[in-house]
Amino acid sequence: MIPASPTVKAPTSDNFLRAIKLTSVPAQHADEAYEAMTQYVPWPKSYGGDMVAQSTAAMMRSVDSDRSLHSMHSYFMRPVDVESTVRYEVERLRDGRGYSTRSVRGYQNGKTVFAAMGSFHVPEAGPDYQPTTPADVEPESLRSAADALEGAPGAAAAYWSAGRSFDMRHVPGPLYVQVEGESQPHQAVWVKAFDMLPDAADAHATADLHRTALAYVCDYTILEPLLRVNDLHWSSPGLSTASLDHSMWFHRDGRADGWILYAQEAVSVQNNRGLAQGRFFDRDGRLLATVAQEGMIRQAS
Repeated sequence: MIPASPTVKAPTSDNFLRAIKLTSVPAQHADEAYEAMTQYVPWPKSYGGDMVAQSTAAMMRSVDSDRSLHSMHSYFMRPVDVESTVRYEVERLRDGRGYSTRSVRGYQNGKTVFAAMGSFHVPEAGPDYQPTTPADVEPESLRSAADALEGAPGAAAAYWSAGRSFDMRHVPGPLYVQVEGESQPHQAVWVKAFDMLPDAADAHATADLHRTALAYVCDYTILEPLLRVNDLHWSSPGLSTASLDHSMWFHRDGRADGWILYAQEAVSVQNNRGLAQGRFFDRDGRLLATVAQEGMIRQAS
C-alpha cells in the first residue's frame, strides 16, 4: 500500500535527522546493534538512502574517534517498509593501527534487507591530487524542485518539492515529469540541506554527520543519468527502478549544509540494469566524495 501523504509544510532537514537517529538495542547476530526508522516516501518501498545513511551511522558508532570512514560498499537485498524500523547489526571485523573494518546487516520482518562493509582510516599526511570541478553554473541561478514543479498535483510532486531534506537543483534540468535538457549521459545537481545541520560535541563527530548526509542524499539522483540517456523521467509510464548495489569513497571533509555540486554520468545500461558514477565537489571545488551505483531500470512494454 502506498503511504498517505503527510501535511505539506515548509521544507526542513528533519527527515534526514530523524532517519539517522539510532537507538541501541541488544545484538542478536553481531557485536552491537541499533534500530532506526525509515522515513515517509509516497511509494510502496522506502528510500534507499535511509539504509545507506543508517548503516553508515551505525558503523561510525563502533570505531574510535581517531579514524574516519573512507569507503563503504553496500547491497540492497529486499524492499524495505516505509516508516518502519530496521535493525542494524554491526560486526567489528578488524581494528589495526591505521585501519578498521566493519560489516553491517539490516534486518526487517525477520529477513536481511541490506548489507554493507565499511573501512575507516587514521588520517595521514601525504600527496594531494583531485580533478577539477566540471561545471561553473551557480546554484542560485537554477530553479529549485518546488519552482520546477509549481502547480503540479499529487503526493510525488509534494515530496520532490519539500520532503527530501535537501534542496536539489539540476543542470541542465530535472527529470520529474519530463526530460528537461538534452538526452545525454551526464548531468549535475547542486544539493544543500534545507537547514543548517547541528554541530556535534566535537569536530570529528560533526564531520561524521556531514559524511552521513552525503551518504543519505546520494541515492536520490544517481540513477538519473541512466534515465536521461534513454529519454526517461521519473513519471514515465510503467517505469520501475531499484537500487541494487552502492559504493562510496570519502576523500575530504565538507559541509552538506552548504552548496555541493553532485556531478554524475552514465557508465553503461544493459539487461535492464545500469551503472552510474557521481562526484561531490564543494563550492570551493574540493572533491569530497565519489559514488558508484548500479540500479535496475525497467519500463513496461
